[in-house]
Amino acid sequence: MSIAATNLSWGVGRKAILHDVSLRVQPGTILGLLGPNGSGKSSLLRLLAGLRRPDRGQVTLDGQDIAGMRRRDLARRVALVQQHAQTEMNVTVQEVVMLGRTPHRAPLAGCSTADMIAVERALEQVDMTAFRHESWQGLSGGERQRVQIARALAQQPRELFLDEPTNHLDIQHQLDLLRLVSRLGLTSIVALHDLNHAAMFCDRLLVLDQGRVVADGPPAEVLTQDLLADVFRVTCDFHHARDGRRHILFQ
Repeated sequence: MSIAATNLSWGVGRKAILHDVSLRVQPGTILGLLGPNGSGKSSLLRLLAGLRRPDRGQVTLDGQDIAGMRRRDLARRVALVQQHAQTEMNVTVQEVVMLGRTPHRAPLAGCSTADMIAVERALEQVDMTAFRHESWQGLSGGERQRVQIARALAQQPRELFLDEPTNHLDIQHQLDLLRLVSRLGLTSIVALHDLNHAAMFCDRLLVLDQGRVVADGPPAEVLTQDLLADVFRVTCDFHHARDGRRHILFQ
């Protein structure tokens, strides 16, 4: 088992955000996180990445509680791409992506050949090589998103968490990105709004509603008319693609 969470609960003040959330992700598979706005997807990803401590429950990597891992060791293994990344610094695209190499370098050490190779490969993977010397401040929202994903890939993680990674991307880059994630062979957890993208690219889906798990399983079993009506308040029909996956037709 690559990553698992057991009975995670977390809140802010008196407001409970997540209630007894449990999940298990097999190595090399993609778990899609679904749910309406405010259902707890982003909070769950931050708990899984170790950026927040749960009020109850635990997160483990190969059976080891991440609460007992050194931050550096965790950062070498897990990468998280959050929805919004801001900086006022005048940095280039290459410098942003190079930040992904920080866990692999000694303090104050310069960039090694391995670092430069990893950065170059990551830029190629997100089709941003031509932008390496461009200023971060001059990028569009979609370009910034791709650079942040390149930073995560330069980290060379074994587990990759992405929070709404297709936000700000045009349809070509949305599909290119999700195809890339599916090709990487990493253990990935991806929060998505597009249910059809989830059905196309995810091996399993976990659906949250008001901080609770309401469904967990293969896309064909999770994405039912009843669930979409109950959780997302929509009616739909289904079309089955040639590969057997469902395509949702909203009414």
